[in-house]
Amino acid sequence: MDSKLVRMGILIVSLFAVTVMVIVLAVNGKFSQKKVQPTEDIYEPVDETVEETPADLYAWLSDETFFDAEKLADGKYEVKETQSATYMVSSIDKDIRIVVMDDNGDIISGRRFRADISDLGEYSDENRDGIIYIEDVSPGDYSISMKDLMGYTFPTQPVKISVSAKIEYKAVADISYLIKTEADIDAEKEDTAVNDAGEETAGNSAVRTVEGATFGIDVSKYNGDINWEQVKNEGVGFAIIRCGYRGSKTGAIVEDPYFRKNIEGATSVGMPIGVYFFTQAVDEREAVEEASAVMSLIKDYKLTFPVFVDSESAGGKGRADDLEVTQRSKVLQAFCETIRSGGYKAGIYASKNWFNKRLDVSKLSADNVTWLAEYAEKTSYGGTYQLWQYSSAGRIPGIEGRVDMDLSYLDVGQGSNKRTTSKENQEDGQDNSRDM
Repeated sequence: MDSKLVRMGILIVSLFAVTVMVIVLAVNGKFSQKKVQPTEDIYEPVDETVEETPADLYAWLSDETFFDAEKLADGKYEVKETQSATYMVSSIDKDIRIVVMDDNGDIISGRRFRADISDLGEYSDENRDGIIYIEDVSPGDYSISMKDLMGYTFPTQPVKISVSAKIEYKAVADISYLIKTEADIDAEKEDTAVNDAGEETAGNSAVRTVEGATFGIDVSKYNGDINWEQVKNEGVGFAIIRCGYRGSKTGAIVEDPYFRKNIEGATSVGMPIGVYFFTQAVDEREAVEEASAVMSLIKDYKLTFPVFVDSESAGGKGRADDLEVTQRSKVLQAFCETIRSGGYKAGIYASKNWFNKRLDVSKLSADNVTWLAEYAEKTSYGGTYQLWQYSSAGRIPGIEGRVDMDLSYLDVGQGSNKRTTSKENQEDGQDNSRDM
């Protein structure tokens, strides 16, 4: 049916409903002015005169969603009392993102909010997720005002935003609205990292004691509940904890469900810690988002080791699996630069094959800590590195099942995270460090 006819039909039905409402109110008003006479000898006389407060019968005329067929069809439309709303504006790479929130800081979804942007015009939240996103914005200064919508009022003072000519590797002030939990997504389809570090060889599952190196582990939700006191007593000198990942299908940024439990458990026993984040960013803007999300997650914790971006395959069908070498290298560098802008040490985790074939190491900064994954008795990687993940099949009392095992050649004795140039970390016969 033609949408114009549908709207006309809805209008006629609405007018009929309003007419009936007016008649009902008029009739009720007539009788409400009468005093109710009590039954003789049973009740004391009571004045029950009711003063009716007439409803605003024309409020629907100012609501742009009243004739919204989608809202009427799914039954989600409802009139609420007016409440205050606020909005946050950010820009990363010639773009503008406006996030609409309530007084509790929660995103308001389900309404088509509208923003008036100076020199650009009006934009609306078409998918009603509480976020208005505008791409390809010319560099310059802009003033943004939100238009009141039935049920919500916004601050009258416009928000100013500057859009830079090129991307700036700086953390987004408040990125928490982008961070989801696994309850919000399909983790089986989104968390699909596949390591290609190599086949396990004999003895790889053993704890290694190497002069000039510190033995440690890296963990995530897949390791389950960990007895950190027992782990530390077994000689584990540090832990790199996964704080989250970007979904390989939808690109959602997701907090690892065991992150807080792990980092608080490791911290409680005084273990030096770092974190890593599995990336599926497809451009530098998304890399800045990921780094910003990581810093939002770790802001309340003290780190000794760097913040690593984990670059590996998502099973061949991940959204970032087919990136060109140059583009992937830019993405990882953008993540690390953003992390450093927040005052943290930054590094890259990848397998030997990934460093050799999927990354252009010459495009990566020497300020990045390199964490190599190669499962072998000795590494055959020709480049330099500061951490080596030598096994994914380790066994440690306090952790049920397999666990990744690592050696660190970083000098973090005083929590400085400074890398070392020591020639002593040649467990496999080569210099594994580089100048800081």
